[in-house]
Amino acid sequence: MFILESYLLAVIFCFITMLCWGSWANTQKLAGREWRFELFYWDYAIGVVLLSVIFAFTLGSFGNAGRSFLQDVAQASSSSIIYALIGGAVFNLANILLVAAIAIAGMSVAFPVGIGIALVWGVVVNYISTPLGDPLLLFLGVALVVAAIIIDAAIYKKLPGQTAGVTTKGLLLSVVCGILMGNFYWFVAKSMSTDFTNLEVGKLSPYTAVFFFSIGLFVSNFLFNTFIMKKPFVGKPVAISEYFKGSLRIHSIGVLGGIIWCIGMSFSIIASGQAGFAISYGLGQGATMVAAFWGVFIWKEFKEAPSGTNKFIALMFICFLVGLGLIIAARIS
Repeated sequence: MFILESYLLAVIFCFITMLCWGSWANTQKLAGREWRFELFYWDYAIGVVLLSVIFAFTLGSFGNAGRSFLQDVAQASSSSIIYALIGGAVFNLANILLVAAIAIAGMSVAFPVGIGIALVWGVVVNYISTPLGDPLLLFLGVALVVAAIIIDAAIYKKLPGQTAGVTTKGLLLSVVCGILMGNFYWFVAKSMSTDFTNLEVGKLSPYTAVFFFSIGLFVSNFLFNTFIMKKPFVGKPVAISEYFKGSLRIHSIGVLGGIIWCIGMSFSIIASGQAGFAISYGLGQGATMVAAFWGVFIWKEFKEAPSGTNKFIALMFICFLVGLGLIIAARIS
């Protein structure tokens, strides 16, 4: 299987993860003009599984390092597989809440609050599990991310034209999403070998872990998304029959969203061999900054904000950038 040989390459992979995780939700914004997010999410889940299978039989099966995908599946312990499946289910619930928050509150809010909280909690959990990197730099970087979250939430409260119920609901969904999202990566990491060159017996390679993760996501979707369709956060219930009325174009947008996200997930897991789980996860969750960029500059979600808001938006981005820089430096020092 393909593995990384240097920390520099791992950082590059983490930045690609950041771009993917911060950009996939644009597909939901595009589809959301004519397509409920609950329907979009079925295609998204299909896209995640599709990409995980492609990577499993290509990058996960070529090369001399580790084990090929099918060999790895054959020797995997049931506990390792279960951890990866649980990781997929936990992520799926968190991500459904995130997509709902995006539909209600916009990318500029849902990502910084939800994924920002996930970054903080996820880094703490994964560092305790696998303590790689300078803790002072790592957690100082995390503190700056927290500052950016607080700034973003303060800006959001000043936006005109928001009803109190929707505002509160959007923020609450983002917070719950962040708490759940901060835990899913630990389950996937628990299923994997920490040494990708000499894989531990019973543990999963990064490609096999992502595959079972995607299966957990897809299967749990029949529970979580079906429930949300019947009891939506906003709007009327939607029937599953509506899914089959969508055009090929609208279905393709959702599948593309899942593929983009899963590229990011796969690259993050691959990078963890050199960077460690805490740093790999933390850098990837810098997606908050990428998503906020899309929300602010492309979707114009803050265009009606009061004067003087721009300087706080700039401060938010500075906090994110400096925080991410410190997270990177934590492994170098």
